[in-house]
Amino acid sequence: MRSTLYNIARAKATLPIALRTNGTANGTTVDLHENKDASRSAMLIVQSGTITDGSHAITLQESDNGSAWSTVSATELQGAAPTITATDDDLLYEVGYTGSKRYLRAVAITSGATTGGTFGAVLLRGFPRRQPISHT
Repeated sequence: MRSTLYNIARAKATLPIALRTNGTANGTTVDLHENKDASRSAMLIVQSGTITDGSHAITLQESDNGSAWSTVSATELQGAAPTITATDDDLLYEVGYTGSKRYLRAVAITSGATTGGTFGAVLLRGFPRRQPISHT
């Protein structure tokens, strides 16, 4: 089998692309062990669309059980979780995760917005213990 990124990585949506105004949006849970793949690495990818106003802070949360969540420590991130503002239209942010928890999700906290902004996030799972990674 030829070694390709398709065989060792899978993107899973955590924050659907949406227009967001003031408030908190908890992303969908991503299981790093989905389909018994046991991914050993993850990367948060955030894409902004049109941001008209407000501050949109994105954080990465982790959990052992998928129900008790805590914000990932900066020491377990490669890069920094972004805060998106009106000058950040159509940008892509990548944040690596070096922690060891099974479950991850993105959280968006928007404040100071009248019309808000459009953005979304996916988690890229990679380097599974079982290869190729399942895409079902």
